[in-house]
Amino acid sequence: MSYNGADLIFPHLNIVIETMKDHITVFGVDIAFYGIIIGIGMLMALLIAERILARHGEDTGVIYDFFIAAVIFGVIGARLYYVIFEWDQYRGDILKILNIRQGGLAIYGGIIGGVLAGLVFSRIRKYPFLKLADCCMPGVIFAQAVGRWGNFFNCEAFGGYTDSLFAMRIRQSIVNPSMINRDLLEHIITDNGIPYIQVHPTFLYESCWNLLSFIFLYRYAVKHDIGTGDVTVRYFLLYGIGRFLIEGLRTDQLRLPGTSIAVSQLLSLLLAIAMLVIIILKHKRPAVK
Repeated sequence: MSYNGADLIFPHLNIVIETMKDHITVFGVDIAFYGIIIGIGMLMALLIAERILARHGEDTGVIYDFFIAAVIFGVIGARLYYVIFEWDQYRGDILKILNIRQGGLAIYGGIIGGVLAGLVFSRIRKYPFLKLADCCMPGVIFAQAVGRWGNFFNCEAFGGYTDSLFAMRIRQSIVNPSMINRDLLEHIITDNGIPYIQVHPTFLYESCWNLLSFIFLYRYAVKHDIGTGDVTVRYFLLYGIGRFLIEGLRTDQLRLPGTSIAVSQLLSLLLAIAMLVIIILKHKRPAVK
């Protein structure tokens, strides 16, 4: 079946997108869909945290004060994390680090930045850190579920070759060549003379996993006390499991310098194990004498 040169196709689902656009133009200024989607995710995270605090009869004003610090620290952390593990891109031009309009943000860096913001904010405001974290984490993972669709519009963060039900076919010319590995090159599909790569839509896998995790975490946060750290621990457990499994499929992994070890996959595994141990120890009942 010919798709007449469409930019993106889900062949087994009969979904065809003729032209993929990664931005809109407003008064002559290009605004990336990625930025818009991230902004929507942040706003939803704020509203979800406010909702959880309200359900527990807590002052919701504190979350608005924290939000500004979390965004600033989160963006800085996300950028630094990416730059550290892709240093060769910036070694010759340090000022490129400031240009985030061309991409280069890592979720784990954003989470680390947000946690640091929470620790600083809690100390200054004398507000319980675990209560702040527990009310925020369901919204954080919802924002991550939304944010992955920014990768869709950028045609990035995909996996290796697949011919499964959700296989995604992308015109090769609109993809950053650094994301195309040897396996994809060996499975090039040509339609009307136009080369395509066919990949795992890992952005979709992670978005769905995060959405399911959000449903669980939100219900847990509403039904249980916040401030114990239980919601936060479960966030890191669920996100760690999902990211570990999905990261292994991706072709654009950040790796430890000089190794083939994917940084985010290793970190996800360690986080998941650590959180599982914490949950087991916390709920382990003392032996009956």
